[in-house]
Order: sequence, then C-alpha cells, then structure tokens
Amino acid sequence: MEVFLQQLINGLTLGSIYGLIAIGYTMVFGIIGMVNFAHGDVFMLSAFIALIFFMLIASWFGAGLIVLALIVVLVLAMFFTSLWSWTIERVAYRPLRGSFRLAPLISAIGMSIFLMNFVQVVQGPRNKSTPPMLNKSITLIESTTYAVQISYKQIVIIATTAVLLAIFWYIVQKTSLGRAQRACEQDRKMAALLGIDVDRTISITFVMGAALAAVAGVMYLVLYGVVSFHDGFIPGVKAFTAAVLGGIGSLPGAVIGGLLIGLIEVMWSAYFTIDYKDVAAFCILAIVLVFMPSGLLGRPEVEKV
Repeated sequence: MEVFLQQLINGLTLGSIYGLIAIGYTMVFGIIGMVNFAHGDVFMLSAFIALIFFMLIASWFGAGLIVLALIVVLVLAMFFTSLWSWTIERVAYRPLRGSFRLAPLISAIGMSIFLMNFVQVVQGPRNKSTPPMLNKSITLIESTTYAVQISYKQIVIIATTAVLLAIFWYIVQKTSLGRAQRACEQDRKMAALLGIDVDRTISITFVMGAALAAVAGVMYLVLYGVVSFHDGFIPGVKAFTAAVLGGIGSLPGAVIGGLLIGLIEVMWSAYFTIDYKDVAAFCILAIVLVFMPSGLLGRPEVEKV
C-alpha cells in the first residue's frame, strides 16, 4: 500500500505537467480544428527560457532566494513563450487558415522541426541542468520498510495545475473573451458576422496555450532539473494523447486525461517494466476510444444539415 500511495503521488505530479500542456492542444483544436504539433516544442522552448533566466538570476543574486527566483522566472517564461507562440501563429498558421486542411498540419510539423533544431543550434545538443530545487519532503506515512513522502516541488506542481485549471475554466466560461472563443468554436463565420474579431481571438488562444506550456516547462525543470532540445516531442505526444483521452475541446477533460496518462505511466513502471510504459498508455487510449470515441468528457459532433 505504501508503494501504491507513493506512485499515486508521483503519477499525479507527472500527470499535472501533461495536463497543462494538453490544455494548449485542446484550446487550439477546439477553435480552429487544427492539431498544433509544434506545441510540444513550445513547451521545450519554455523550459530553456526558464533555465536561462534562472541561471542569470542565480548568478546575479545567488541561489538563496529560490522561491522569488522561481516566481520571476515563471513570469518571464510565460511572457517570452507567449510572444513566440503569437509569432508562430501569425507567420506559420494564419496565412494557411483558408487553405486545404493538410496545409496547417504540415506547417505545424515544420515549425516543430524548426524549433527543435533552433534550440539545438543555440543551446547545443547536450543536456542542460539546474541546481536542485525544492527537494525537501514531507513524510506522510512511515513504516519499518517504506516511507511515503511528498516533496515541496510536487505540492507546487499539483497545486499550480489545479489553480490554473480553475482560472482558465472561469475565463472560458464566464468572460467576454471566453464567449468569443466558444462562438468561434461553434461557427467562425457567424462569429465574424456578429462582430467578433476572429483573428484576434485565435491569437489570444495561442498565447493562452503557450502561457500554460511555459508553466509546464518551468514545472518540468523544477521536477527533473534537466532539459534537452528533444524533450518536446515525447511529452508533446503524451499531452496530445491526454487531450484526446479526456475529450478534445474540454479543459477539465485535458487535465483529467493528463492525470490518467501520468498515473498509467508511473504505475506501469512501478509494477511491471519501464520499457513498455508508453505502450501501456497508448493501449489504454485505444481501449477508451473504442467504447467512448469522443473521450471521457468530450461531446460528440453533430452534423448540421
């Protein structure tokens, strides 16, 4: 039981990061029907941005003010990552929005490759590491053979995901921006006729998704303490899987899907073998979609006649 509880905490921590990335996928797909395959590399880029600013702050002021440094790094990473995503949308996606459906997809894949190689050239191919952060732990259960612990960084990651999900759900459901996003999701042409600036709404959606990816990048850096230029692909694919599993277009579904993917991955690694943890997650996805094609919280599409 102690091992199960420990892996449950580890799975929720990892799943929270997947959930933050998955929200970006589900928001963009919900509005323009496009899978932004560069989103995983935007997450990786945000981790490098956070790493650079953290090392600069640590070299200027020392590593003693770790909490303040993380807050500053988080704000800066969100700003610069959002700026990158806004530029990507304007340059690579908006000119192709009225083209055939495969054109934005090909552009997204190309942008993903560009970001990966850009970071590789600028930062080098080696792993980049940071000093250990928030490593102190709280012991929840202690037996003669095993102790169940939760670290401060795990608490921060899980709490951050819960708070951001609540904030973004409120924005989408209760604000004028959220109403514009939901109107564009249902019918972009009609939304434009009603006075909604569709291009502006889509750009803001990309910015919001990138801001969440930046938070996930900072949390990833805090959790593992190392990042590489190819760290965007696998987490990006798993986050997209989480968005599909939870129901693409649903913000709570994206987070629930991320938590499930994280739990499946961690539990499989603990009780079976780490070699097939990715296979297990995708097999669960396939099984769920066979019986629930719209995902756990997704709504089936209705064809309008």
